[in-house]
Amino acid sequence: MRCVIFDLDGTLADTSGDLIAAANHCFEAMGEEVRLDAVADAGVALRGGRRMLTEGLERAGKFSAERVMQWYPELLSAYGDAIDVHTKLYPGAVDAVEALRSGGYAVGICTNKPEGLAETLLRSLGVRELFGSMIGADTVSTSKPDVAPYWAAVDGCGGRREASLIVGDSDTDRKTAAAAGVPAILVTFAPGGQTVRDLAPEGIIDHFDELSGEVARLIG
Repeated sequence: MRCVIFDLDGTLADTSGDLIAAANHCFEAMGEEVRLDAVADAGVALRGGRRMLTEGLERAGKFSAERVMQWYPELLSAYGDAIDVHTKLYPGAVDAVEALRSGGYAVGICTNKPEGLAETLLRSLGVRELFGSMIGADTVSTSKPDVAPYWAAVDGCGGRREASLIVGDSDTDRKTAAAAGVPAILVTFAPGGQTVRDLAPEGIIDHFDELSGEVARLIG
């Protein structure tokens, strides 16, 4: 079965607001005055918890790798406690996934968000049942851009590896596709915007309405 694998953060959903709130909770608990901005730092948020902690502590002049690792569990806990306050699916995401399913494509998710948090978020958003597989950062022994979690997502939803592609928003997704030797479709509605064009993906969409056409062009 032809197969489409989706990234989650910045691709299916804008999760940046809740991620930034969790990071700012940590900075407050540390006694640091630095805060990340929900708009200006949205791109930082979608790089993950460690990246947010690193960015904030560097701005405060207090960075150390040990401090990031110390506070990372607290960030995950705070995020899990308020995972869907600001998060919204991008316009057209559900319709696009349902159209692929109706067209005979297998669909799954490969994210660098921890599996438990990803499962919680997808269920909260009411879309978990749309996806035949869900591979998180800790589901297998590695995370993107290593190819193993991507293949696990493809295999898990019954897709054919040679007839698959990834839909994402970043160089991590682009590198994952390159490692797998499959096409990548990158979205421009994430914080990275039109800069994803510099990554030379096989496909680009400005809205989910365009996804079915790009998928058909690339894998039939």
